[in-house]
Amino acid sequence: MRILISRWAHRNTGVLLAGFALLVSAAIGVSCGGSTKVMGTLPGTVVVSISDPPSCMPPNGTFTHVFVTVRSVQAHIDPNAGDDSPGWQELAPQLANQPMQIDLFSPPQTTCVLAQLGSASLPAGSYQQIRLLLVSNNPAAGDATPPNNACAGNGFNCVVLTDKSIHELLLSSQANTGLKIPPGQIVGGPLQVMAGQSVDLNIDFNACASIVHEGNGAYRLKPTLTAGQVSANNSGIGGQVVDSLTKAPIAGNVLVAIEQPDNTGADRILMQTAADANGNFRFCPLPTGTFDIVIDAVSTTNVPYNATAVLNVPNGTNLNTIPLIAETGAAAPAVLQGFVTATKGASTATADVTLAALQTVALSGSASRQITVPLESINAVGATPAVDSTGTISVESSTNCPVGAPVNSNCAQYTLVVPASNPNVGIFSSSGVSYTGPATGDVPFTVDAQAFVPMSGGTKDCVPSEIPTSKDDGGLALKAIAATTTKVARIDFSGCS
Repeated sequence: MRILISRWAHRNTGVLLAGFALLVSAAIGVSCGGSTKVMGTLPGTVVVSISDPPSCMPPNGTFTHVFVTVRSVQAHIDPNAGDDSPGWQELAPQLANQPMQIDLFSPPQTTCVLAQLGSASLPAGSYQQIRLLLVSNNPAAGDATPPNNACAGNGFNCVVLTDKSIHELLLSSQANTGLKIPPGQIVGGPLQVMAGQSVDLNIDFNACASIVHEGNGAYRLKPTLTAGQVSANNSGIGGQVVDSLTKAPIAGNVLVAIEQPDNTGADRILMQTAADANGNFRFCPLPTGTFDIVIDAVSTTNVPYNATAVLNVPNGTNLNTIPLIAETGAAAPAVLQGFVTATKGASTATADVTLAALQTVALSGSASRQITVPLESINAVGATPAVDSTGTISVESSTNCPVGAPVNSNCAQYTLVVPASNPNVGIFSSSGVSYTGPATGDVPFTVDAQAFVPMSGGTKDCVPSEIPTSKDDGGLALKAIAATTTKVARIDFSGCS
């Protein structure tokens, strides 16, 4: 079995998968329902690698490097296994004495793979959980550390900004006990290790969606990770984004996300990247299956383009040219801005909250699906100030709360830069992609918020932990308007830890 960690630059689902482990019990696999099945008595081989196509590096963001130091990759058959449960098995034993420091923004060593983490021989079985363990920023005496540390005295996990300053990346306790990739975040289902065979496992570390910039200036890791079994000959999904009229690449920020529906039916971002200067992009390696590709863009002069979704694209597809339609007459994208609050009973609460902007696209017949739109930025042009999206926020202060906020709550404001037009939708088939142009009229949006326990490694928080809203602060339908900031209805989390 081979394990690969790949860079999925988005989020959703938010969320950062930081663990990838493949465990096989000598002759037994445990299914999701807890039953067991014999897979064979011979071991299988696991090879582990990592990759990540970031979209928050220059010129689209402020991070030039994101370093994490991996000391272990493990897997478990039991979907309910806890941190201290027996049965976690090591997939990359080489890391125990030689931890690997990886720059998640470095060029891939191969066409797709950022780094090979190791390999192991394991019993055959069906593996439900994977976890990744990082070297502490303050390791104990005698703990193994990498021979060269790019963080230069700022721990062993850090971010480097465009001004070349280095900042420690604060870790949750789960970085030591294991950043977990649970069954729901393993694309295509549990990892199947067959007796006497080899399998490749890909872990995608979405660095851009995994960094929280706190109000005090610190940077914190909130891991957003996914994993999936891949084939060594998977070619991934690629294409070229062009302007629908000029047929030329778009000069500006072109964001491309690869998505799949979650258990609610809404598309969530698995990976996100920025197209290059020629409009080209490629996601690889990918698990077997079909995916939805969602793209939006803002030109260097702030001309926004509609979101374009190409649905039901199988792995191994070259989509060739994908046309994006400029929003005629729009001086800038739309901005959705709102507040999130958090309470615990009668007292304030602290939470990490991931925000997503959702649009609805029509499928066949009367069916429809919500897609997650990649969050854009507005460029500073003349008197127009730059505006950056804040897809992940820390709700940690009671100052500057909006009028009407719940009593004894912490509050935080977010900003989402989005298209001011309805999506252009393409359906993939063997004969090509057939597009249905954007609907005219109002441009409705849903803002989706998910709460997590700070420093927990991605544990959901509050009751409920996810709150969507399709209303503005006046109680009317939420609509995006070009070059306009629309205030979103306040999102109040309660029952937080």
